[in-house]
Amino acid sequence: MPEEKKEEKNPFEGRKYVRALGRRKKSTAVAQLYFKGKGKFIVNKLPIKDYFARADLIDIAKASLEKIGKLDSTDINVRVAGGGKKGQSEATRLAIARALISHNEDLRPQLRAAGFLTVDRRVKERKKPGLKRARRAPQWSKR
Repeated sequence: MPEEKKEEKNPFEGRKYVRALGRRKKSTAVAQLYFKGKGKFIVNKLPIKDYFARADLIDIAKASLEKIGKLDSTDINVRVAGGGKKGQSEATRLAIARALISHNEDLRPQLRAAGFLTVDRRVKERKKPGLKRARRAPQWSKR
């Protein structure tokens, strides 16, 4: 007789939230903000300190919340996919900033001035045929 699976209770289930999407390079982040919370920050079902192990990446991800001072009273649940950790942290920052604006439009000037609403569209350029990388040509030899 197979054992029954114990379902983990989602601490965010059944609560009202605001959702927003953020992208950077190949990374995509979907952030859910719960405004009546205790300051939990979960990224891909892990605490932020476990997922983004470096302090600078944690600071980038939390920057938009720190700017408006809602870090302790807001629970955040983020799903991130693609790219590297730096791109994921910047996508998370953008997603949180967008969610804050959809909740309260008055925060737009403050977040815009900090540069958290600017979408950084730079992506890696594709490799061209006959070249070593996107623009790097093979070394030319006269003879």
